Amino acid sequence: MIHFVLHDANDSVAVVVVEGVKAGMELAGWIMDEDRMTRVVATQDIPIGHKVALRDMAVGDTVVKYGSDMGKVVKPIAAGEHAHVHNIKTKRW
Repeated sequence: MIHFVLHDANDSVAVVVVEGVKAGMELAGWIMDEDRMTRVVATQDIPIGHKVALRDMAVGDTVVKYGSDMGKVVKPIAAGEHAHVHNIKTKRW
């Protein structure tokens, strides 16, 4: 079963594509550009359509999704955590 998808192997977050992701679950992800799989353990519950962090990120780091800069980290994020508006903000403001 695929739990999350990402386009580029360099993405730092991926989109959860199933319901019911709970802390402690080992998640399987599909890297679309390379047609290969990767894994991460969820450390928090993550709703469908939200992002899971694929690596540890510090405040100020750039968040990469779909191979593009999608914002900056405003609160440290560990691999497997829910990555959303509470710890990522746009760089526009």
